[in-house]
Amino acid sequence: MALQAAVKGKLISVIGDEDTCVGFLLGGIGEINKNRHPNFMVVDKNTPVSEIEECFKRFVKRDDIDIILINQNVAELIRHVIDSHTAPVPAVLEIPSKDHPYDASKDSILRRAKGMFNPDDLVH
Repeated sequence: MALQAAVKGKLISVIGDEDTCVGFLLGGIGEINKNRHPNFMVVDKNTPVSEIEECFKRFVKRDDIDIILINQNVAELIRHVIDSHTAPVPAVLEIPSKDHPYDASKDSILRRAKGMFNPDDLVH
């Protein structure tokens, strides 16, 4: 799958705090599309929620993005928008930030995935 995505030129996008974005950019995920729109957004305490929502919706609509990584604390700000995204691609993955550890109980995608399986079916 990864090779197929690389051949097609699909991207990973990031919405997160400065440290998260810089880390992924240093890892080589930074791209600017033909319309000069980057595949990342740095969010700080002064970033309006509406701007985060618009960025997420823009990433979802882009056909060159297959994965959206978002800091979980940022995802909490736009939870209603993330919950309305039900398509498998782009996949939305909530990740921890330096200041906010990952909390599985807040991850709506994980809750949705758990709902697909009955725990009793996994016990032999």
